[in-house]
Amino acid sequence: MCGIVGIVAKTPVNQALYDGLTVLQHRGQDAAGIATYEDGHLFLRKSAGYVRDVFRTRHMRNLRGRMGVGHVRYPTAGVSSNAEAQPFYVNSPYGITLAHNGNLTNSEQLKQELFEDDLRHINTDSDSEVLLNIFAHELKRLGKFRIESNDIFKAIEKVHQRCKGGYAAISMITGVGIIGFRDPHGIRPIVYGKRETDLGVEYMIASESVAIDVLGFELIGDIAPGEAIFISKEGELETKLCAPEKGMAPCIFEYVYLARPDSIIDGISVQQARMRMGEALARKIRREWGEHDIDVVIPIPDTSRTAALELAHELKVNYREGFVKNRYIPRTFIMPGQSLRRKSVRQKLNAISLEFENKNVLLVDDSIVRGTTSSQIIQMARDAGANKVYFASASPPVVYPNVYGIDMPTGEELIGSNRSVDEVGEIICADRIIYQDLSDLVDATRRGNMSVKRFDLSCFDGDYVTGDISESYLTRIESLRSDEAKSLRISAQNSLSDMHSSEEISADV
Repeated sequence: MCGIVGIVAKTPVNQALYDGLTVLQHRGQDAAGIATYEDGHLFLRKSAGYVRDVFRTRHMRNLRGRMGVGHVRYPTAGVSSNAEAQPFYVNSPYGITLAHNGNLTNSEQLKQELFEDDLRHINTDSDSEVLLNIFAHELKRLGKFRIESNDIFKAIEKVHQRCKGGYAAISMITGVGIIGFRDPHGIRPIVYGKRETDLGVEYMIASESVAIDVLGFELIGDIAPGEAIFISKEGELETKLCAPEKGMAPCIFEYVYLARPDSIIDGISVQQARMRMGEALARKIRREWGEHDIDVVIPIPDTSRTAALELAHELKVNYREGFVKNRYIPRTFIMPGQSLRRKSVRQKLNAISLEFENKNVLLVDDSIVRGTTSSQIIQMARDAGANKVYFASASPPVVYPNVYGIDMPTGEELIGSNRSVDEVGEIICADRIIYQDLSDLVDATRRGNMSVKRFDLSCFDGDYVTGDISESYLTRIESLRSDEAKSLRISAQNSLSDMHSSEEISADV
Protein backbone atom coordinates (compact mmCIF):
# COMPACT_ATOMS: atom_id res chain seq x y z
CA MET A 1 0.00 0.00 0.00
CA CYS A 2 1.74 3.09 -1.31
CA GLY A 3 0.56 6.32 -2.85
CA ILE A 4 1.59 7.43 -6.33
CA VAL A 5 0.96 10.58 -8.35
CA GLY A 6 2.07 11.92 -11.74
CA ILE A 7 1.33 15.25 -13.43
CA VAL A 8 1.94 16.79 -16.85
CA ALA A 9 1.08 20.49 -16.71
CA LYS A 10 1.63 23.84 -18.37
CA THR A 11 3.24 25.36 -15.29
CA PRO A 12 5.67 24.00 -12.65
CA VAL A 13 4.35 20.82 -10.99
CA ASN A 14 6.44 20.70 -7.81
CA GLN A 15 3.77 22.21 -5.54
CA ALA A 16 0.97 20.16 -7.11
CA LEU A 17 2.94 16.93 -6.63
CA TYR A 18 3.64 17.88 -3.03
CA ASP A 19 -0.04 18.61 -2.41
CA GLY A 20 -1.04 15.34 -4.07
CA LEU A 21 1.29 13.36 -1.84
CA THR A 22 -0.02 15.02 1.31
CA VAL A 23 -3.53 13.98 0.30
CA LEU A 24 -2.26 10.41 -0.18
CA GLN A 25 -0.18 10.39 3.01
CA HIS A 26 -2.55 7.84 4.58
CA ARG A 27 -1.27 5.30 2.03
CA GLY A 28 2.33 5.49 3.22
CA GLN A 29 4.17 7.23 6.03
CA ASP A 30 7.61 5.67 5.78
CA ALA A 31 9.18 7.74 2.98
CA ALA A 32 8.36 10.22 0.24
CA GLY A 33 9.89 11.31 -3.04
CA ILE A 34 9.36 13.53 -6.08
CA ALA A 35 11.09 13.50 -9.47
CA THR A 36 10.61 16.25 -12.08
CA TYR A 37 11.98 17.04 -15.53
CA GLU A 38 12.92 20.27 -17.28
CA ASP A 39 15.01 21.04 -20.37
CA GLY A 40 17.11 17.88 -20.38
CA HIS A 41 17.53 17.78 -16.60
CA LEU A 42 16.09 15.35 -14.09
CA PHE A 43 15.53 16.55 -10.52
CA LEU A 44 14.94 14.10 -7.68
CA ARG A 45 14.38 14.45 -3.94
CA LYS A 46 13.46 11.50 -1.71
CA SER A 47 14.01 10.46 1.88
CA ALA A 48 12.45 8.64 4.83
CA GLY A 49 9.72 10.52 6.65
CA TYR A 50 6.42 12.30 6.13
CA VAL A 51 5.93 14.50 3.08
CA ARG A 52 6.12 17.63 5.22
CA ASP A 53 9.49 16.52 6.62
CA VAL A 54 11.11 15.32 3.40
CA PHE A 55 10.52 18.49 1.36
CA ARG A 56 11.81 21.85 2.53
CA THR A 57 11.77 25.12 0.61
CA ARG A 58 15.22 24.51 -0.83
CA HIS A 59 14.15 21.10 -2.11
CA MET A 60 11.00 22.47 -3.70
CA ARG A 61 12.96 25.15 -5.51
CA ASN A 62 15.21 22.49 -7.01
CA LEU A 63 12.28 20.39 -8.28
CA ARG A 64 11.86 22.30 -11.51
CA GLY A 65 9.73 21.41 -14.49
CA ARG A 66 6.22 20.92 -15.77
CA MET A 67 6.25 17.13 -15.58
CA GLY A 68 6.89 14.85 -12.63
CA VAL A 69 6.00 11.85 -10.46
CA GLY A 70 5.73 11.40 -6.71
CA HIS A 71 5.49 8.57 -4.18
CA VAL A 72 4.70 7.95 -0.52
CA ARG A 73 6.00 4.62 0.74
CA TYR A 74 4.55 1.99 2.99
CA PRO A 75 7.04 -0.89 3.33
CA THR A 76 5.40 -4.30 2.87
CA ALA A 77 8.40 -5.85 4.61
CA GLY A 78 8.00 -3.30 7.38
CA VAL A 79 11.45 -1.69 7.31
CA SER A 80 12.26 1.97 6.87
CA SER A 81 15.08 2.72 4.46
CA ASN A 82 16.21 5.80 2.57
CA ALA A 83 17.64 3.48 -0.06
CA GLU A 84 14.18 2.09 -0.86
CA ALA A 85 12.41 5.45 -1.01
CA GLN A 86 10.83 6.10 -4.39
CA PRO A 87 10.70 7.13 -7.22
CA PHE A 88 13.46 4.84 -8.47
CA TYR A 89 15.62 5.91 -11.41
CA VAL A 90 17.63 4.16 -14.14
CA ASN A 91 19.61 6.09 -16.73
CA SER A 92 19.42 3.50 -19.52
CA PRO A 93 17.59 3.84 -21.73
CA TYR A 94 16.46 7.46 -21.95
CA GLY A 95 16.42 8.08 -18.19
CA ILE A 96 13.37 6.54 -16.51
CA THR A 97 11.83 7.08 -13.08
CA LEU A 98 9.06 4.95 -11.59
CA ALA A 99 6.69 5.10 -8.62
CA HIS A 100 4.92 1.84 -7.79
CA ASN A 101 2.13 0.60 -5.53
CA GLY A 102 1.70 -3.14 -5.04
CA ASN A 103 3.77 -6.29 -5.02
CA LEU A 104 5.22 -8.58 -7.69
CA THR A 105 4.69 -12.20 -6.75
CA ASN A 106 7.44 -13.45 -9.07
CA SER A 107 10.04 -10.84 -8.13
CA GLU A 108 12.71 -13.41 -7.19
CA GLN A 109 12.48 -15.06 -10.60
CA LEU A 110 12.57 -11.65 -12.29
CA LYS A 111 15.66 -10.61 -10.33
CA GLN A 112 17.48 -13.68 -11.57
CA GLU A 113 16.39 -13.00 -15.16
CA LEU A 114 17.47 -9.37 -14.92
CA PHE A 115 20.90 -10.35 -13.65
CA GLU A 116 21.62 -13.37 -15.87
CA ASP A 117 19.80 -12.49 -19.10
CA ASP A 118 19.21 -8.73 -19.11
CA LEU A 119 22.54 -7.88 -17.45
CA ARG A 120 20.93 -5.44 -15.03
CA HIS A 121 21.83 -4.89 -11.38
CA ILE A 122 19.20 -4.53 -8.65
CA ASN A 123 20.44 -2.44 -5.75
CA THR A 124 17.62 -2.86 -3.20
CA ASP A 125 15.17 -5.49 -1.95
CA SER A 126 12.27 -3.57 -3.48
CA ASP A 127 10.24 -5.22 -6.23
CA SER A 128 9.50 -1.69 -7.46
CA GLU A 129 13.10 -1.51 -8.67
CA VAL A 130 12.54 -4.86 -10.38
CA LEU A 131 9.45 -3.50 -12.15
CA LEU A 132 11.37 -0.41 -13.29
CA ASN A 133 14.22 -2.46 -14.71
CA ILE A 134 11.87 -4.82 -16.52
CA PHE A 135 10.18 -1.81 -18.15
CA ALA A 136 13.54 -0.20 -18.97
CA HIS A 137 14.90 -3.40 -20.50
CA GLU A 138 11.85 -3.89 -22.69
CA LEU A 139 12.20 -0.30 -23.94
CA LYS A 140 15.88 -0.82 -24.65
CA ARG A 141 15.16 -3.98 -26.65
CA LEU A 142 13.31 -1.81 -29.17
CA GLY A 143 16.68 -0.32 -30.12
CA LYS A 144 15.30 3.09 -31.02
CA PHE A 145 16.99 6.45 -30.48
CA ARG A 146 13.63 8.21 -30.12
CA ILE A 147 10.46 6.48 -28.96
CA GLU A 148 6.78 7.14 -29.50
CA SER A 149 3.63 6.09 -27.68
CA ASN A 150 3.30 2.81 -29.59
CA ASP A 151 6.82 1.86 -28.55
CA ILE A 152 5.95 2.49 -24.93
CA PHE A 153 2.75 0.45 -25.18
CA LYS A 154 4.72 -2.45 -26.71
CA ALA A 155 7.11 -2.34 -23.73
CA ILE A 156 4.18 -2.35 -21.28
CA GLU A 157 2.74 -5.41 -23.07
CA LYS A 158 6.02 -7.20 -22.35
CA VAL A 159 5.96 -6.00 -18.74
CA HIS A 160 2.54 -7.60 -18.27
CA GLN A 161 3.78 -10.83 -19.85
CA ARG A 162 6.75 -11.03 -17.48
CA CYS A 163 5.38 -9.56 -14.23
CA LYS A 164 2.81 -11.22 -11.98
CA GLY A 165 1.04 -9.84 -8.95
CA GLY A 166 -0.82 -6.66 -8.10
CA TYR A 167 0.68 -3.41 -9.29
CA ALA A 168 -0.19 0.13 -10.28
CA ALA A 169 2.66 2.32 -11.47
CA ILE A 170 3.49 5.72 -12.88
CA SER A 171 6.70 6.11 -14.87
CA MET A 172 8.32 9.22 -16.30
CA ILE A 173 10.48 8.85 -19.39
CA THR A 174 12.83 11.79 -19.54
CA GLY A 175 11.99 14.19 -22.32
CA VAL A 176 9.12 12.01 -23.53
CA GLY A 177 6.22 11.91 -21.06
CA ILE A 178 4.48 10.01 -18.29
CA ILE A 179 2.83 6.61 -18.46
CA GLY A 180 0.46 5.01 -15.95
CA PHE A 181 -0.38 1.31 -15.99
CA ARG A 182 -2.19 -1.31 -13.93
CA ASP A 183 -1.94 -5.07 -13.56
CA PRO A 184 -4.31 -7.22 -15.68
CA HIS A 185 -6.52 -8.00 -12.65
CA GLY A 186 -6.78 -4.38 -11.50
CA ILE A 187 -5.90 -5.34 -7.93
CA ARG A 188 -4.35 -2.03 -6.89
CA PRO A 189 -6.17 1.24 -7.64
CA ILE A 190 -5.12 4.00 -10.04
CA VAL A 191 -7.15 6.82 -11.59
CA TYR A 192 -6.58 9.80 -13.87
CA GLY A 193 -8.11 13.19 -14.53
CA LYS A 194 -7.70 16.44 -16.43
CA ARG A 195 -7.85 20.17 -15.78
CA GLU A 196 -8.59 22.93 -18.28
CA THR A 197 -6.39 26.01 -17.90
CA ASP A 198 -5.82 29.16 -19.91
CA LEU A 199 -2.59 27.60 -21.18
CA GLY A 200 -4.17 24.28 -22.17
CA VAL A 201 -5.18 20.89 -20.76
CA GLU A 202 -3.25 19.37 -17.85
CA TYR A 203 -3.39 15.71 -16.79
CA MET A 204 -2.91 13.91 -13.49
CA ILE A 205 -2.62 10.25 -12.47
CA ALA A 206 -3.00 9.16 -8.83
CA SER A 207 -3.73 6.21 -6.56
CA GLU A 208 -7.08 7.62 -5.44
CA SER A 209 -9.64 10.03 -6.84
CA VAL A 210 -9.42 12.21 -3.73
CA ALA A 211 -6.05 13.52 -4.94
CA ILE A 212 -7.60 14.36 -8.33
CA ASP A 213 -10.45 16.22 -6.61
CA VAL A 214 -8.37 18.18 -4.13
CA LEU A 215 -6.04 19.51 -6.83
CA GLY A 216 -8.94 20.76 -8.92
CA PHE A 217 -8.78 18.12 -11.65
CA GLU A 218 -11.83 16.45 -13.16
CA LEU A 219 -11.89 12.68 -12.73
CA ILE A 220 -11.88 10.90 -16.09
CA GLY A 221 -11.93 7.42 -14.59
CA ASP A 222 -9.90 4.45 -13.47
CA ILE A 223 -7.12 2.98 -15.53
CA ALA A 224 -8.64 -0.34 -16.53
CA PRO A 225 -6.95 -3.65 -15.70
CA GLY A 226 -4.13 -4.15 -18.19
CA GLU A 227 -4.60 -0.66 -19.61
CA ALA A 228 -1.86 1.94 -20.00
CA ILE A 229 -2.25 5.68 -20.51
CA PHE A 230 0.50 7.83 -21.98
CA ILE A 231 0.69 11.60 -21.55
CA SER A 232 3.34 13.27 -23.66
CA LYS A 233 5.34 16.16 -22.26
CA GLU A 234 3.30 18.38 -24.61
CA GLY A 235 0.12 17.21 -22.86
CA GLU A 236 -1.36 14.77 -25.38
CA LEU A 237 -3.19 11.74 -23.96
CA GLU A 238 -3.31 8.24 -25.47
CA THR A 239 -4.61 4.99 -24.02
CA LYS A 240 -4.27 1.33 -24.95
CA LEU A 241 -5.18 -2.03 -23.48
CA CYS A 242 -1.83 -3.79 -23.18
CA ALA A 243 -2.87 -7.14 -21.70
CA PRO A 244 -5.65 -9.63 -22.46
CA GLU A 245 -8.71 -9.59 -20.21
CA LYS A 246 -8.11 -11.70 -17.09
CA GLY A 247 -11.10 -10.62 -15.04
CA MET A 248 -11.22 -7.51 -12.91
CA ALA A 249 -10.63 -8.20 -9.20
CA PRO A 250 -9.89 -5.04 -7.17
CA CYS A 251 -8.66 -5.50 -3.60
CA ILE A 252 -11.66 -5.29 -1.28
CA PHE A 253 -9.42 -4.19 1.60
CA GLU A 254 -9.16 -0.80 -0.13
CA TYR A 255 -12.81 -0.25 0.72
CA VAL A 256 -12.53 -1.74 4.20
CA TYR A 257 -9.50 0.20 5.43
CA LEU A 258 -6.88 1.49 3.03
CA ALA A 259 -8.58 4.19 0.97
CA ARG A 260 -9.91 7.54 2.12
CA PRO A 261 -13.73 7.63 2.44
CA ASP A 262 -13.96 10.51 -0.04
CA SER A 263 -12.40 8.41 -2.81
CA ILE A 264 -14.15 6.56 -5.62
CA ILE A 265 -12.37 3.40 -6.73
CA ASP A 266 -13.54 1.49 -9.81
CA GLY A 267 -16.80 3.40 -9.72
CA ILE A 268 -17.51 2.49 -6.09
CA SER A 269 -17.75 5.19 -3.42
CA VAL A 270 -15.63 4.13 -0.46
CA GLN A 271 -17.90 6.09 1.88
CA GLN A 272 -21.08 4.42 0.67
CA ALA A 273 -19.48 0.98 0.71
CA ARG A 274 -18.58 1.45 4.36
CA MET A 275 -22.09 2.67 5.14
CA ARG A 276 -23.49 -0.53 3.66
CA MET A 277 -20.96 -2.56 5.67
CA GLY A 278 -22.38 -1.03 8.83
CA GLU A 279 -25.94 -1.74 7.77
CA ALA A 280 -25.10 -5.38 7.01
CA LEU A 281 -23.36 -5.79 10.36
CA ALA A 282 -26.42 -4.41 12.14
CA ARG A 283 -28.64 -6.90 10.33
CA LYS A 284 -26.39 -9.74 11.48
CA ILE A 285 -26.58 -8.53 15.09
CA ARG A 286 -30.39 -8.39 14.92
CA ARG A 287 -30.46 -11.82 13.31
CA GLU A 288 -28.09 -13.60 15.70
CA TRP A 289 -28.36 -11.46 18.84
CA GLY A 290 -31.87 -10.10 18.83
CA GLU A 291 -31.97 -9.55 22.58
CA HIS A 292 -28.73 -7.57 22.71
CA ASP A 293 -28.09 -5.19 25.61
CA ILE A 294 -25.90 -2.66 23.80
CA ASP A 295 -26.20 0.82 25.30
CA VAL A 296 -23.87 2.68 22.99
CA VAL A 297 -21.90 2.18 19.76
CA ILE A 298 -18.41 3.68 19.73
CA PRO A 299 -16.11 3.62 16.69
CA ILE A 300 -12.36 3.13 16.82
CA PRO A 301 -11.23 6.14 14.80
CA ASP A 302 -10.92 6.87 12.02
CA THR A 303 -11.75 4.29 9.35
CA SER A 304 -14.62 2.59 11.18
CA ARG A 305 -16.66 5.74 11.87
CA THR A 306 -18.83 5.42 8.77
CA ALA A 307 -19.76 1.78 9.39
CA ALA A 308 -20.31 2.38 13.13
CA LEU A 309 -22.68 5.29 12.52
CA GLU A 310 -24.86 3.28 10.15
CA LEU A 311 -24.77 0.27 12.49
CA ALA A 312 -25.99 2.39 15.40
CA HIS A 313 -28.72 3.94 13.26
CA GLU A 314 -29.96 0.54 12.11
CA LEU A 315 -29.99 -0.83 15.67
CA LYS A 316 -31.55 2.38 17.03
CA VAL A 317 -28.75 2.60 19.60
CA ASN A 318 -26.89 5.75 20.64
CA TYR A 319 -23.73 6.54 18.70
CA ARG A 320 -20.94 8.30 20.58
CA GLU A 321 -17.34 9.34 19.97
CA GLY A 322 -15.55 7.71 22.87
CA PHE A 323 -11.93 7.99 21.80
CA VAL A 324 -9.84 11.04 21.06
CA LYS A 325 -7.17 10.39 18.46
CA ASN A 326 -3.71 11.90 18.39
CA ARG A 327 -3.38 12.65 14.69
CA TYR A 328 0.40 12.85 14.85
CA ILE A 329 0.84 9.11 15.38
CA PRO A 330 1.11 6.90 12.25
CA ARG A 331 -1.50 4.24 11.47
CA THR A 332 -0.71 1.31 13.77
CA PHE A 333 -1.68 -1.26 11.13
CA ILE A 334 1.43 -0.37 9.12
CA MET A 335 3.94 -0.03 11.95
CA PRO A 336 7.05 -2.20 11.63
CA GLY A 337 7.00 -4.18 14.86
CA GLN A 338 4.73 -5.55 17.57
CA SER A 339 6.41 -3.63 20.39
CA LEU A 340 6.09 -0.36 18.47
CA ARG A 341 2.43 -1.07 17.70
CA ARG A 342 1.72 -1.75 21.38
CA LYS A 343 3.44 1.42 22.48
CA SER A 344 1.71 3.58 19.88
CA VAL A 345 -1.88 2.54 20.70
CA ARG A 346 -1.80 4.31 24.07
CA GLN A 347 -0.17 7.32 22.48
CA LYS A 348 -2.66 7.31 19.63
CA LEU A 349 -5.98 6.99 21.50
CA ASN A 350 -7.39 8.21 24.77
CA ALA A 351 -10.80 7.25 26.14
CA ILE A 352 -13.47 9.74 27.23
CA SER A 353 -14.64 8.15 30.48
CA LEU A 354 -18.06 9.84 30.35
CA GLU A 355 -19.01 7.79 27.31
CA PHE A 356 -18.04 4.47 28.88
CA GLU A 357 -19.00 4.61 32.56
CA ASN A 358 -21.48 1.90 33.54
CA LYS A 359 -22.45 1.18 29.93
CA ASN A 360 -22.50 -1.89 27.73
CA VAL A 361 -20.36 -0.70 24.84
CA LEU A 362 -20.10 -2.03 21.30
CA LEU A 363 -16.74 -1.03 19.83
CA VAL A 364 -16.60 -1.07 16.04
CA ASP A 365 -13.43 -1.39 13.98
CA ASP A 366 -12.84 -1.94 10.28
CA SER A 367 -10.95 -5.20 10.81
CA ILE A 368 -8.99 -7.32 13.27
CA VAL A 369 -5.57 -8.32 11.95
CA ARG A 370 -3.08 -9.11 14.72
CA GLY A 371 -5.44 -8.27 17.59
CA THR A 372 -2.81 -6.10 19.29
CA THR A 373 -4.73 -2.87 18.91
CA SER A 374 -8.10 -4.48 19.61
CA SER A 375 -7.11 -5.98 22.95
CA GLN A 376 -5.53 -2.78 24.18
CA ILE A 377 -8.52 -0.68 23.18
CA ILE A 378 -10.90 -3.09 24.92
CA GLN A 379 -8.82 -2.73 28.07
CA MET A 380 -8.93 1.06 27.70
CA ALA A 381 -12.72 0.88 27.53
CA ARG A 382 -12.82 -1.20 30.72
CA ASP A 383 -10.43 1.17 32.46
CA ALA A 384 -12.75 4.02 31.46
CA GLY A 385 -15.60 2.33 33.36
CA ALA A 386 -17.44 0.23 30.78
CA ASN A 387 -19.68 -2.46 32.21
CA LYS A 388 -19.40 -4.81 29.23
CA VAL A 389 -17.29 -4.42 26.09
CA TYR A 390 -18.42 -6.02 22.86
CA PHE A 391 -16.39 -5.81 19.67
CA ALA A 392 -17.56 -5.76 16.05
CA SER A 393 -15.45 -5.98 12.92
CA ALA A 394 -16.77 -4.53 9.65
CA SER A 395 -14.88 -7.27 7.81
CA PRO A 396 -14.57 -11.06 8.24
CA PRO A 397 -11.66 -12.69 10.09
CA VAL A 398 -8.31 -12.06 8.40
CA VAL A 399 -6.82 -15.53 8.13
CA TYR A 400 -4.44 -15.43 5.16
CA PRO A 401 -1.59 -13.10 4.17
CA ASN A 402 -2.08 -10.49 1.50
CA VAL A 403 0.57 -10.90 -1.18
CA TYR A 404 -0.39 -7.96 -3.38
CA GLY A 405 1.05 -5.06 -1.41
CA ILE A 406 -0.44 -5.15 2.11
CA ASP A 407 1.65 -6.21 5.11
CA MET A 408 -0.30 -9.17 6.51
CA PRO A 409 1.89 -11.89 8.03
CA THR A 410 0.78 -15.47 8.46
CA GLY A 411 0.51 -17.94 11.32
CA GLU A 412 0.41 -16.83 14.90
CA GLU A 413 0.63 -13.13 14.03
CA LEU A 414 -2.83 -13.26 12.43
CA ILE A 415 -5.17 -13.66 15.35
CA GLY A 416 -7.99 -15.06 13.21
CA SER A 417 -5.86 -17.82 11.71
CA ASN A 418 -6.82 -21.32 12.95
CA ARG A 419 -8.99 -19.86 15.72
CA SER A 420 -12.74 -19.77 16.19
CA VAL A 421 -14.59 -16.51 16.69
CA ASP A 422 -15.04 -17.30 20.38
CA GLU A 423 -11.32 -18.00 20.76
CA VAL A 424 -10.47 -14.64 19.21
CA GLY A 425 -12.91 -12.98 21.60
CA GLU A 426 -11.22 -14.63 24.56
CA ILE A 427 -7.76 -13.53 23.44
CA ILE A 428 -8.73 -9.89 23.01
CA CYS A 429 -10.86 -10.07 26.21
CA ALA A 430 -14.15 -9.03 24.59
CA ASP A 431 -17.44 -10.04 26.18
CA ARG A 432 -18.69 -10.83 22.70
CA ILE A 433 -17.24 -10.52 19.21
CA ILE A 434 -19.11 -10.07 15.92
CA TYR A 435 -17.51 -10.42 12.49
CA GLN A 436 -18.98 -9.35 9.18
CA ASP A 437 -19.95 -12.23 6.91
CA LEU A 438 -17.85 -12.39 3.73
CA SER A 439 -20.93 -12.51 1.49
CA ASP A 440 -22.28 -9.37 3.15
CA LEU A 441 -18.96 -7.58 2.71
CA VAL A 442 -18.88 -8.42 -0.99
CA ASP A 443 -22.51 -7.36 -1.45
CA ALA A 444 -21.98 -4.09 0.42
CA THR A 445 -19.07 -3.21 -1.83
CA ARG A 446 -20.35 -4.51 -5.17
CA ARG A 447 -23.63 -2.62 -4.92
CA GLY A 448 -21.63 0.50 -5.73
CA ASN A 449 -20.82 -0.93 -9.18
CA MET A 450 -22.52 -4.17 -10.17
CA SER A 451 -20.24 -4.54 -13.20
CA VAL A 452 -17.43 -5.55 -10.83
CA LYS A 453 -18.00 -9.29 -10.72
CA ARG A 454 -15.12 -10.26 -8.48
CA PHE A 455 -12.90 -8.83 -5.75
CA ASP A 456 -9.57 -9.99 -4.42
CA LEU A 457 -10.66 -11.53 -1.11
CA SER A 458 -7.48 -13.50 -0.53
CA CYS A 459 -6.83 -12.31 3.03
CA PHE A 460 -10.26 -13.66 3.97
CA ASP A 461 -10.66 -16.79 1.84
CA GLY A 462 -7.14 -17.68 0.63
CA ASP A 463 -8.17 -17.54 -3.04
CA TYR A 464 -5.38 -15.62 -4.80
CA VAL A 465 -6.67 -14.19 -8.07
CA THR A 466 -3.34 -14.38 -9.91
CA GLY A 467 -3.30 -18.16 -9.46
CA ASP A 468 0.44 -18.40 -8.82
CA ILE A 469 0.64 -18.50 -5.02
CA SER A 470 2.04 -21.72 -3.56
CA GLU A 471 2.61 -22.86 0.01
CA SER A 472 6.35 -22.39 -0.45
CA TYR A 473 5.76 -18.80 -1.54
CA LEU A 474 3.62 -18.12 1.53
CA THR A 475 6.28 -19.66 3.75
CA ARG A 476 8.91 -17.37 2.25
CA ILE A 477 6.63 -14.34 2.72
CA GLU A 478 6.11 -15.30 6.36
CA SER A 479 9.85 -15.49 6.95
CA LEU A 480 10.26 -11.99 5.52
CA ARG A 481 7.29 -10.34 7.22
CA SER A 482 7.33 -11.76 10.72
CA ASP A 483 8.00 -9.28 13.49
CA GLU A 484 11.20 -11.15 14.35
CA ALA A 485 12.48 -10.77 10.79
CA LYS A 486 11.51 -7.10 10.78
CA SER A 487 13.35 -6.49 14.03
CA LEU A 488 16.53 -7.98 12.60
CA ARG A 489 16.27 -5.84 9.47
CA ILE A 490 15.55 -2.73 11.52
CA SER A 491 18.69 -3.36 13.57
CA ALA A 492 20.70 -3.79 10.38
CA GLN A 493 19.24 -0.62 8.91
CA ASN A 494 19.99 1.35 12.06
CA SER A 495 23.62 0.25 11.95
CA LEU A 496 23.86 1.49 8.37
CA SER A 497 21.77 4.62 8.78
CA ASP A 498 24.75 6.94 8.54
CA MET A 499 25.71 5.36 5.23
CA HIS A 500 22.34 5.97 3.58
CA SER A 501 21.49 9.64 3.50
CA SER A 502 18.53 11.17 1.72
CA GLU A 503 18.88 11.41 -2.01
CA GLU A 504 18.74 14.55 -4.08
CA ILE A 505 19.71 14.58 -7.74
CA SER A 506 20.01 17.21 -10.40
CA ALA A 507 21.31 15.59 -13.55
CA ASP A 508 21.77 16.20 -17.26
CA VAL A 509 19.91 13.48 -19.13
